[in-house]
Amino acid sequence: MTMNSLKDLYLDQLQDLYSACKQSMPVVTEMGRVAKSRELAEALIAGNEGIARGMEHLATLCSQHGVDPTGEHCKGMEGLVTEARKHALQADFGDDDVRDAAIVTQYQRLTHYAIAGYGCVRSFANRLDLDADGGVLQECLESTRDGDKHMTRIAEGGVNQKAANG
Repeated sequence: MTMNSLKDLYLDQLQDLYSACKQSMPVVTEMGRVAKSRELAEALIAGNEGIARGMEHLATLCSQHGVDPTGEHCKGMEGLVTEARKHALQADFGDDDVRDAAIVTQYQRLTHYAIAGYGCVRSFANRLDLDADGGVLQECLESTRDGDKHMTRIAEGGVNQKAANG
């Protein structure tokens, strides 16, 4: 797609964000399977449910604007997923609590990418007077931020302490 307007960029970025979400789901599932902390594993399951809801919203928005949500491949998330696998799943851990701390780190990196993406497309929608789109994207942004804050509470509330004592 040629970027001739903010609307073109908006649609491109919706597709990119959809791709980012789709790519993140398998690695979040994998991290949830190996997490020692039950609270962390449950938060990762909830995170994936939130990602799936976000993808549904993005697909709907793309459809309403006549574009295929799968029309882009997000190279940024591809790199973050590679890093998450390398540092949280494939690294040699002698302590499962340390792995949990690595999982939180990698999950939050994935999440922060999504927060940036949702914030940008929400701003574009608002500038383009796409109020309904902006409202949906604001909800997605808030949900993603809430998940990030919950993960911080998990880290600070026990995961990091257990890893430090390991």
